Amino acid sequence: MSSNHDVLPTDLPAPADDGAADHLRGMRLPGVALTATDGGTVSLARLTGRVVVYAYPRTGEPGKPGLTPDWDAIPGARGCTPQACDFRDHHTELKARGIRQVYGLSTQTSAYQREAAERLRLPFPLLSDPHRAFAMAARLPVFEAGGQKLLRRLTLVIDDGVVSHLFYPVFPPDRSSRQVLDWLDGAGA
Repeated sequence: MSSNHDVLPTDLPAPADDGAADHLRGMRLPGVALTATDGGTVSLARLTGRVVVYAYPRTGEPGKPGLTPDWDAIPGARGCTPQACDFRDHHTELKARGIRQVYGLSTQTSAYQREAAERLRLPFPLLSDPHRAFAMAARLPVFEAGGQKLLRRLTLVIDDGVVSHLFYPVFPPDRSSRQVLDWLDGAGA
């Protein structure tokens, strides 16, 4: 299930590890309720078992330009749809390796995310943090573009509300779930 939105340019700038997510390793996540595209509310701090959450800046809308003309030049900005599709395409493998649930997380509204979740046929919910309550409580790394503060791309492996592993920065985004699978098959099992 691929479209031209799934293909990333080969010349995207890679983000550097600026240490902005280092504090997340071993952190008990804050108990902030997030709206999910399946209509529920999720507190990552209260989930049991092993969960994967990938944070991303924002999904685009087909046929509409990026948030800013230089979107592709911002390291780590481009690739939200390919990242979501990568998690969709490897969802069964993640579940088979003990991942109880997968979530995507952005600062976009749940209504906006619902369109993307339906269009991309995601088998997991996207979580909305439009006021950045969770992002600020967890001190997630952000960047500014087009007058908006957006989440930097990262992936958390969470065991019973505690971050047990962190992938940051995530690049290329269309291999994000495979980074998790490789970790699970190695040291993370």
